[in-house]
Amino acid sequence: MKKLLALMFALALSVSMSSFAFAQATGGTDKPADKKEEKKDKKQAKAKKAKKEKKDETKNDEAK
Repeated sequence: MKKLLALMFALALSVSMSSFAFAQATGGTDKPADKKEEKKDKKQAKAKKAKKEKKDETKNDEAK
C-alpha cells in the first residue's frame, strides 16, 4: 500500500512539475522594465533632438 501511495505521489508530482514546461505565455512579451527603458530612450532622443534644433537656431542667428 505504501508503494502504491508513493507511486501515485511521484506521478502527481511529475505531472504538476511538467505543466510548467507545456505552459504557454499569455499577453505581451514586454516586461514593465523594458517599457520603462523604451520610454527613457524616447525621452532622451527627444531631448537630444530639441538640443540639436536649438543649436541650429543659434547658428542661424549668429550667421545673420
